[in-house]
Amino acid sequence: MITRTIIGCFLAILLSVSIPGYSAPLQAQHYSDFDHYVLALSWQPGFCQSMHQSRRALPSECQNQQEQADKTQFLTIHGLWPDLPRSIARQGVDRRRWMRFGCATRPAPDMPEVKASRKCAAPDTGISPSLAEQLVKHMPGAGGTSCLERYEYAKHGVCFGFVPDDYFGTMLRLNNEIRHSAAGVFLAQHYGETVSRESVNQAISTAYGEKSVKAFRFMCHGNPAWLTEIQIAIRAESINAPLSPNSFAPGAHPGNCPKQFRLDKAGF
Repeated sequence: MITRTIIGCFLAILLSVSIPGYSAPLQAQHYSDFDHYVLALSWQPGFCQSMHQSRRALPSECQNQQEQADKTQFLTIHGLWPDLPRSIARQGVDRRRWMRFGCATRPAPDMPEVKASRKCAAPDTGISPSLAEQLVKHMPGAGGTSCLERYEYAKHGVCFGFVPDDYFGTMLRLNNEIRHSAAGVFLAQHYGETVSRESVNQAISTAYGEKSVKAFRFMCHGNPAWLTEIQIAIRAESINAPLSPNSFAPGAHPGNCPKQFRLDKAGF
């Protein structure tokens, strides 16, 4: 009898190979002694709503929001963040400083710092045109005048020696898998509605098993709260395999979303 896990893995493989531009496994050439990655996915309407409510300058991707027939497309890529390597921690770096500075952390890796307010000042990543074309569809802040991909690679990728196409290709694959999982489908089905964290947890459990729920951190903004981001901890040794119940690294912090929160619609 074919189990749900095997079926899920098979579907994930099909989804992963359908991403144009993704070809090789993600491998750290330096500082590879870390335990997990954090895959950060935005709920794009909620992110834009938080920018609007905070009266901050709206990036172009928020100025030009459009409805999508496939609501799972509102689950977009923010970044992929390696956790603090043990070789860097031994030099007196704690996790808080690592998350703030990333590759610019001193005394190591001590790369040039990039500013969130000046993302386009970061070096071009050099990703292939075919992958860049895919990336702008699923990472709305990429390219253009937002340059999110430059900032993310300069802060979280360059010091590990990641091949840029492999780094962003891995994000595309993982985002695609999450979108098409029971959790992603649940979010799409409740687009524009208020949901309970308990019901979201059940969708995650259906997709990846009960133990995986604690690997998902939900971030909200406002009162009443709306979802802005999901941060998912994935074991480093599992990053190149289709997502399964064994892929995730459960943590202690569930995020700041209350028991109920809204899945905002596009527009203000």
